[in-house]
Amino acid sequence: MSTHNDIGYIVQHTAASLARQSEQMLQERLGIGFSQVKIMTALQWDPNARQRKIADSLGQTEASVSRQIKLMHGTGLLQTTINPNNRREHVTTLTTKGIRLSEEAAALLEQFHEPLLGSLSKRQQKHMLEALSLIHKSVCQSPDCQHRTTNI
Repeated sequence: MSTHNDIGYIVQHTAASLARQSEQMLQERLGIGFSQVKIMTALQWDPNARQRKIADSLGQTEASVSRQIKLMHGTGLLQTTINPNNRREHVTTLTTKGIRLSEEAAALLEQFHEPLLGSLSKRQQKHMLEALSLIHKSVCQSPDCQHRTTNI
């Protein structure tokens, strides 16, 4: 197996493992899934985002995002209002409970990832961020991706 294949495998396997572990930790501690946290984060970045835009930026299907949004409405994390300027447009935003839970999830994820990243030197972290940012920039297909403009 060539080095390029090894790197690709390790990146994909690491991402999948981190997502699975993050999902489990969030479910156990907050009772919400990683997909829901990603949707709440996307809504915080862009409160007027439509489901299609959220799905594209997260690499999920619109149906998956729609399902998660319905679940979050049911648990009081999101609310939807009608745009007074365009009655056909519905705007989904986080409730106070949703904002609080989103902030808790972000703090938990940061605590969860700290030991992993803390094992790397600052220089290694900088190089890792630079390399992953370059890879992300070349593979991300979403023009609305918030990470495309990240400065290193």
